[in-house]
Amino acid sequence: MNKEKDDTRQIAFDAICQVLERNRSLDAVLDLLLSRQADGRDKAAAYRLIICCLRQKGVLEAIIEPLLRRAPPQRVLCILLLGAAQLIFLDVPRHAAINTTVNLTRKSGFSGFTGLVNAVLRKIADQGPECLEGLDQERSNLPTWLWQEWEKAGFNPRKLAQCLSYEVPLDLSVKSGVTAPEGGEFLCAESYRYPVGTKVNLLPGFEEGQFWVQDVAASLPAWLLRVQNGEKVADLCAAPGGKTAQLVMAGGQVVAVEKDQKRTKRLKENLTRLQLQAQIVTSDAAQLQYKNEFDAILLDAPCSATGIFRRHPDVLHIKKPKEISGLVKVQRELIQAALTYLKPGGRLMYSVCSLQAAEAEEQARYIATLPGVELKLFTVDEIPFLPEAVTKEGWIRTLPFMWSDKGGMDGFFMARFIKK
Repeated sequence: MNKEKDDTRQIAFDAICQVLERNRSLDAVLDLLLSRQADGRDKAAAYRLIICCLRQKGVLEAIIEPLLRRAPPQRVLCILLLGAAQLIFLDVPRHAAINTTVNLTRKSGFSGFTGLVNAVLRKIADQGPECLEGLDQERSNLPTWLWQEWEKAGFNPRKLAQCLSYEVPLDLSVKSGVTAPEGGEFLCAESYRYPVGTKVNLLPGFEEGQFWVQDVAASLPAWLLRVQNGEKVADLCAAPGGKTAQLVMAGGQVVAVEKDQKRTKRLKENLTRLQLQAQIVTSDAAQLQYKNEFDAILLDAPCSATGIFRRHPDVLHIKKPKEISGLVKVQRELIQAALTYLKPGGRLMYSVCSLQAAEAEEQARYIATLPGVELKLFTVDEIPFLPEAVTKEGWIRTLPFMWSDKGGMDGFFMARFIKK
């Protein structure tokens, strides 16, 4: 291998540092890094290495730390994570994993640590699979605060952590009246599932806008809102546009609201590809001038996104417990505003892709206490393909290990209300 050029490890190193040092989301980092001039195979290999490091970070650290006399700089630790992941989980040959990681150490300005990196990785390689013996891998890979909160909520954190051990399939929402691309498994409504590694842009019908990427759990809030033809509907936090597309396809006259300019651009691009039209408003959804105007509102509120960790394991490392209270405040402002915009008799769907009770179950209880609001219970008859998601309170709570035999799903919470 050319010692002066190793795009795979360099992209992976830069991404891991951005996520773990600067708490940047992996999506934001990859948009920049994968735009670099590099071979497509290098980019794919880099992504695989990044995801492995983020999914197995706790286990990798548990293996590395006993081999260190003192903690090296954070970036050297990131380099060791990359090297160890290749040896333990990705079956990269010993000499290739060690040599490329030592070269990366030198190129990254840490020549004084090449000996350390070489020694630590050689010890790991010598141990082989035995280095995993005695480790509680599930417990290691979840931050303590998440494990404790999920255990308190009764979500079985060990089963949740096991979702980090497998690759995630591709889910598509397909337009009504369109035949789904071959090779997919029908799930429910308009959702189909395709094998791990499926390239969505290579599927027939992509350029024609016949479908879009959307986890099956993410498709449920808009579907369960039961929009009728001609109803005026608001999607208050609309980007990237999957739920907006569902609402339009259902026949709604949709106002799609998005605060962030870059996300609004993505929303417009996605609707254009799908050949769907909605009124797009770039604004803070809590500051709109509507009053008693909408038949139905979907509030898929900004949240910690801890429910999507199987697809986005970076959330396990960039989200902190102190952030939750600020998100709860924003969510309540949006809830109050949504109820103002809604007609009497109108329907509000509150949803979050979070496993944190403060953002989900507790918010549903809060909404139910507001004057002029009535909880409309979900029933198993409405979602017969996923009865285990209907809670005793009449909410819907999907968990990542549901449908584990099919590849799981994102963690979502949904509660439905009527404005009296």
